[in-house]
Amino acid sequence: MIDVIPDIPRFYTALAEWIACMIYISVLKKRLCGWKFYSFAAGILILQSVFLIVTKNLPIVFWIPCMIVAIGIMYLFIYMCCDINPLEAGYFSVRAFVAAEFVASLEWQVHFFFLGGEENRLILDLTLLVFIFALLFLFIWFLEKRHIPDEGKLNIRQGELWSTVLIGVAVFGISNLSFVSSRTPFSGQYAQEIFNIRTLVDLGGFSILYAYHIQLNDLRIKHELKAVNDILQNQYVQYQQSKESIEMINYKYHDLKNQIIALRAEEDPEKRNAFLTQMENEIKAYEAQNKTGNQVLDTVLTSKNMHCIKNGITLTCVADGSLLNGMDVIDICTIFGNALDNAIEYVQKIADREKRLIHVSLFSQKGFIMIRFENYFEGELNLEGGLPTTTKLDTFNHGYGLKSIRYSVQKYNGVVNVAKKDKWFELKILMPQQLV
Repeated sequence: MIDVIPDIPRFYTALAEWIACMIYISVLKKRLCGWKFYSFAAGILILQSVFLIVTKNLPIVFWIPCMIVAIGIMYLFIYMCCDINPLEAGYFSVRAFVAAEFVASLEWQVHFFFLGGEENRLILDLTLLVFIFALLFLFIWFLEKRHIPDEGKLNIRQGELWSTVLIGVAVFGISNLSFVSSRTPFSGQYAQEIFNIRTLVDLGGFSILYAYHIQLNDLRIKHELKAVNDILQNQYVQYQQSKESIEMINYKYHDLKNQIIALRAEEDPEKRNAFLTQMENEIKAYEAQNKTGNQVLDTVLTSKNMHCIKNGITLTCVADGSLLNGMDVIDICTIFGNALDNAIEYVQKIADREKRLIHVSLFSQKGFIMIRFENYFEGELNLEGGLPTTTKLDTFNHGYGLKSIRYSVQKYNGVVNVAKKDKWFELKILMPQQLV
């Protein structure tokens, strides 16, 4: 260790790490709020400060283990305060650590350049500390706020976390190499030179991690758009297939009606006649279904209703389909197809068939079109960004059905609302009637 160089005060380092965590916590979805959050945050600041100060004079062999513990405290702080998974907490902990290293290093370099080792200048020291910390951390907050999703989650995968960890380890190792040994090709020999190396490497590391973060965010957005578009196209393909299938069924029913007429002309027992009468009534009931005034909506509802009948699900519908005559075919398929697929997927898991209930309504109200999907619902409803969280384990590739609905509705300046009332899940869509 090079003794002539005054090291960063441990409290400054602890404070920088704590503020860096607070920066990322402020832009993520919270788990703790109110007095619980502030009490926990104060406790972490005390713990971090005491730990770094107490371990200041330990032998160099304990340096790396102590830094790992310090990062572990940052990880605990972020994970406990934010509604994110362990991988995301690790990702943001590494980024917060590198940001803290950069800010603390730059502040101490400026301090050393202007004040050197002079003492008894507490007010000036604190003023410089507050000014530089406030300026840099406010700038970092501004940068990070722009590239965090509204729901505060990035769905970080394991490979992305390990890439971030490797960058963080490399940055920390190179930036602090001169403080361990001056006999390497990458070490500095003089105080100002060593300060420059540490600050510039930390700045480069933060910049690399920030660029990587932007790339991950762009990839996430592209993946989401692709998934939504795939869902839109899939629902349209399903509509085309259902349309063809229903047309074939209608031809079959027409032929069956002719067969019934022919059978009635024969001498049949009463029982057989009653059976044929029942068949004819069922055909009439089928023909009366899903005549909403919109052929696309009729096709979607009919295909979904056939699936419901097959799985013991009761689907009822009261809809004025003519309200949607100005809506794009793909949007109708997306809204009704995805909403009904989600409802069917859920109620199909209910053991009691009497509770497998779905209701759809479509009507106009005070210049607006109201579409409501309701299904029997048991359990808790967890919302994220105004939409239910996916129950699939692979969150990266699932959970886009309702997002595609919202995407289609927003094209008509509409809004989507999700709620649970008693034992019913309710998806409501409201759109200005003149824009449809």
